[in-house]
Amino acid sequence: QVQLVESGGGLAQPGGSLRLSCAASGLTFSFYVMSWYRQAPGKERELVATITSPGDSANYADSVKGRFTISRDNAKKTVYLQMNSLKPEDTAVYYCKAVHNRVATRNYWGHGTQVTVSS
Repeated sequence: QVQLVESGGGLAQPGGSLRLSCAASGLTFSFYVMSWYRQAPGKERELVATITSPGDSANYADSVKGRFTISRDNAKKTVYLQMNSLKPEDTAVYYCKAVHNRVATRNYWGHGTQVTVSS
């Protein structure tokens, strides 16, 4: 059974930092492209960042470029999202998603972790 478990969310002040983690089990992690999404109240879920299966390339939404960094440790089956210079508009539930690098229909979501940026 595949599980993606996010952690590291919480309350941060504007300008602060948080580091999210997503631990995977039940899959061959190194075969999966990993992404972070977020969903704010009343808004659609949006893609934040994606990292390739070997971890050699990443892409970011314009809204987080230069502030967020996605990384992964294939040995630990974990993907991270380092969030710096947080803004109130970063407040959302953050989800990780795994998509097989050859079979896109083989994909999985975590249950999310809440990030709140407020003074």
